[in-house]
Amino acid sequence: MKDKIAGAEIDGHAGEASRIGCLDGLRGLASLWVLVGHGLLLSGWHIPLADSPDFGVDLFIMISGFLMVFHYVQRRRREPWAAPSTWIAFWIRRFFRIAPLYYTALAVAIAIGPWLGDARVDIASVVPGSMTSMERYTDQSLQNILLHLSFVFGVLPDYGFRTALPDWSIGLEMQYYLALPFLMLVVGRVGWLAGTLAIGAAGVLVFSLSPTLFATFEMPSVLVLKLHIFLAGMLCAAALGRSRRVVLVYALLAVLLAALPIGGRTAPVALAARMVIAVGMFGLIHHAMLGGVLARALSRMAAILGSRPFHLLGEASYGIYLSHLLVMLPAVGLVATTLGASTPAPARFALAMAITVPVVVAVTWLAYTRIEMPGRALGRRVLASPKLRRFAANPSR
Repeated sequence: MKDKIAGAEIDGHAGEASRIGCLDGLRGLASLWVLVGHGLLLSGWHIPLADSPDFGVDLFIMISGFLMVFHYVQRRRREPWAAPSTWIAFWIRRFFRIAPLYYTALAVAIAIGPWLGDARVDIASVVPGSMTSMERYTDQSLQNILLHLSFVFGVLPDYGFRTALPDWSIGLEMQYYLALPFLMLVVGRVGWLAGTLAIGAAGVLVFSLSPTLFATFEMPSVLVLKLHIFLAGMLCAAALGRSRRVVLVYALLAVLLAALPIGGRTAPVALAARMVIAVGMFGLIHHAMLGGVLARALSRMAAILGSRPFHLLGEASYGIYLSHLLVMLPAVGLVATTLGASTPAPARFALAMAITVPVVVAVTWLAYTRIEMPGRALGRRVLASPKLRRFAANPSR
């Protein structure tokens, strides 16, 4: 199949570079946005945008859309898009990137859920508006566990937000991984502009057919509600190596997709924030197209985000995201019961973060070295298995 971007073969920049350095920094900043945002919410301190961890998740989603297309395109010569073996390799690669640490965090979250629920009650006694359903902490049923182990939970309204982890986005990510090979077949056949418009329109149509059903999801854990954000990131990757005109067209389409009032908060301020995220990501990655002072400023910013400290932060981002609530909930609960509601929210936030951050850093380092990296290595061994290669070459046998 001929891999097309707006009628031209996918070629050039995306196939030459092995990584886009500034994305490490963006992933790290997204994880900090989620961590700080939850800390602010649980402490009752309102700082506009900063106390909105869902925007940090949207940044993660956009980056995921970019990276999956970026790497899919890089591997296209040895892993043709239309080959089932490519799909199998992709799914195995992503499973071993996500599942080992997630399963570990899930086991901890289920085991200590009731204790975390007690901490949540303590927090709510000081910040009543922060309370969520206690079933997130008390449901230790086999059904809940199996739904999460299989990653099916995100498509079920009653289970998309039913552990102490912020794992609604993990189930969402897995749905996206499942769909990506088929999305790439579409854009490979008709080109990125027509393909993205068709996929985006299909998502809007599905949503519009049953908005009441999708309103029952406590979090936007089903793909239809965030497909447009993934598509915005995908377009950013598809624009690599293209002309200035094509980059601008793709950027405009990505911004319009980010502004669709679907999934999560849909107030004008929230939609504007997602548009800014899309513009910022395009600017950092495609700054060379702009020229002038703005291009130089964005180039310096991209270089900083790609530096060693931000690279390490990006590598730690998944561990930070999964572990922070397991540490933060008891920390904020302790602060709430110790200081009480009479203490200003900024003071409660500062003390809770002083407890949370060092522990999260230690837990993340252990998780990265002992679980994430061995999990990735196991995935590579599975992919190298002769039996798997034979099966992937002819899955019908």
